[in-house]
Amino acid sequence: MERLSDPYTIRYPQIVGVADESGGHVELIEFFDCTGGAMWVKRHYAQSPLVCSVRTVGATNRYILSAGSADLALEGSVFPAGIAAVAVQGDEIAVTYRGLGGGGVGASICRASASGVVRHKSDPAGGGRLAGSTIWLPRRERVVIGIDDTDTPEEGATWTLAHNIARAVEDDRSRYLSHTIVQLYPVPYRTKNCVAIACEFATSDPGGLARHYRDLLTEYTLSEETGMAVWRGFDTAPLEEFGGKVKRGEVSADDLAAITDGRLSVLMDGRGAIGAVAAIPFFTRYEEALALWNGSG
Repeated sequence: MERLSDPYTIRYPQIVGVADESGGHVELIEFFDCTGGAMWVKRHYAQSPLVCSVRTVGATNRYILSAGSADLALEGSVFPAGIAAVAVQGDEIAVTYRGLGGGGVGASICRASASGVVRHKSDPAGGGRLAGSTIWLPRRERVVIGIDDTDTPEEGATWTLAHNIARAVEDDRSRYLSHTIVQLYPVPYRTKNCVAIACEFATSDPGGLARHYRDLLTEYTLSEETGMAVWRGFDTAPLEEFGGKVKRGEVSADDLAAITDGRLSVLMDGRGAIGAVAAIPFFTRYEEALALWNGSG
């Protein structure tokens, strides 16, 4: 009979923290292995005063948090666990969890032992006890890379190449978070489906990440019109208007050139650069991203 090495602990596979430029807000991305536990946490942690929002993306729960601390009025079944403190300290992000009973187990050793945690302070947990932990994560910034036009009518597929390169460039400094296929307006010169890709990363080495990605894309693309764009910033909202235009109709290179935001860099400026930039603001917004806005949406 197989023996359980640690029957009362479920370790989070990975926890990642992304801070905004001011350090006032953090996106906490928790990769989970147990769906039931993750949904329980999502419901109850949302009651924490520091939690602005929470959503599930694939096998992750993603919390937008305000920096600060809060007293949690924990109560069994009603509000049994939550996030009590968030701090951006130099090149680290500290997050404090508290919970009752099983919620205390999740708030302590389950997170303290996750990949991505630099160090931790954790209470003994189990039974009906109040317990928790503080974990420290590397401070990372968000980078979203947009890609379009890598294939030909005979071979290739942009969505697969984008994902495989994203996996290849992932390392301890850059974590690959999401891949989004974005439906664009079907222009006459499309290969077939007219989609672009947004790959999202959390990184402490944005320049190295972008260069490595560009080098591999240059090596493996099959098209001479490939576009690659890089956004460095917590919020991609400044690109939403442009992205919407490209989903609704044909857009010119002059429209792209009119974007002067310094957080955007175009590293490969083929015709696909328009779609590459347009894909960026739709990262993880899958329903909107996949919708065909063919002039009436």
